[in-house]
Amino acid sequence: MPAFCRDCLSQIPEQRRCPKCHSPRVMAHAELFDLTIAHMDCDAFYASVEKRDNPDIRDQPVIIGGGKRGVVSTACYIARIKGVRSAMPMFQALKLCPEAVVIRPRMAVYVEISRAIREMMRALTPAIEPLSLDEAFLDLSGTTKLHHEPPAIQMARLIRRMETELGISGSIGLSHNKFLAKIASDIDKPRGFSVIGNAETEDFLKNKPVSMIWGVGKAFQATLARDGIRTFTDILRWDRKDLGHRYGGMGERLWHLARGMDYRRVSADAPVKSISNETTFFEDTANPTTLDGHIWRLSEKVADRAKARGLSGRVIALKVKKSDHQILSRRTSLYDPTQFADRIYSVARTLLDSVIEQGPFRLIGVGISHLESGRDGEILGDLLAPETRKRETAERAADEIRRKFGHDAIVKGRSLN
Repeated sequence: MPAFCRDCLSQIPEQRRCPKCHSPRVMAHAELFDLTIAHMDCDAFYASVEKRDNPDIRDQPVIIGGGKRGVVSTACYIARIKGVRSAMPMFQALKLCPEAVVIRPRMAVYVEISRAIREMMRALTPAIEPLSLDEAFLDLSGTTKLHHEPPAIQMARLIRRMETELGISGSIGLSHNKFLAKIASDIDKPRGFSVIGNAETEDFLKNKPVSMIWGVGKAFQATLARDGIRTFTDILRWDRKDLGHRYGGMGERLWHLARGMDYRRVSADAPVKSISNETTFFEDTANPTTLDGHIWRLSEKVADRAKARGLSGRVIALKVKKSDHQILSRRTSLYDPTQFADRIYSVARTLLDSVIEQGPFRLIGVGISHLESGRDGEILGDLLAPETRKRETAERAADEIRRKFGHDAIVKGRSLN
């Protein structure tokens, strides 16, 4: 059976330890050197970066997120053992893990590392489809002759480069399509390498929960459960037309994925369509001052990510969720695109005025879309607002101060609301 050592990358006969370096990290699978679709997912990316940059917290539980009213962006594996999860309200996370070190996200740093990882990927294949800063699909078809080694070893080599040069670890999923590759990458985290071959697909999916399908959230899971669908095996009992009739396009998708069929191609460097951030409140609120503070903080986060990527948005959106879970969204288009927190905030604050009477709210979010590339300083100010250029210059100066002395080196009063 094909096998290789994940540490020295030698192709070896299948055995428990590598005969060359004696590592126990031997990967063996009947289709190991034939599969070409990979999914790479960094391990607790934000938290790993913070531990890399501050060795004093390496052995401590780390949570990346906001204040008590914010949510968890990510958590290290020590914190996850305590039950902390991404998108969990911070107050709940701190109840589960009160000893955790809480760190606010440093998006500019994470983006810089993400770009370095992307360059390493491009050395393997141009067919890269990023899903976020810390994960991507790769299509390695036809690369064996170029690199003189099969895709499985190429991906193991990528992870070794990430660990050696950047101090960041990742997990690999390898399969014959994107759906299964993404599932595989989550099987053995952290520092995992999992394979789902053609021959085992049907047996692997049998009785697995439908929650493994991206896009099947808790609400849709409840809908499916009412119809007796909880696992992939349950889906197999349904006729394709009946699934399509009952669930529309999602029904078609369920029918195919339950059989391990996914014909989507890896879309090389798919463009980012929007940048957004949101927060869930500890208690529902309609207090304008409190909401104003949240809008400013969210606008800053969106602006930081936009600046880090060299993007600006022509459409600004506000999203709120009412106490009954009804979602309201408002958006407006700008004459000139922007990446400035001050501009994003001012527009989002106006959008809030149009819905605030429908509060209280349990969640609020701010985002930009219709993105355009543009380097810092190229974004035109609003000619009808003479003070805009001054505010943008001040924001640039504040950005530089934060870059040198930390995010909290300079703050606006409204951020304390």
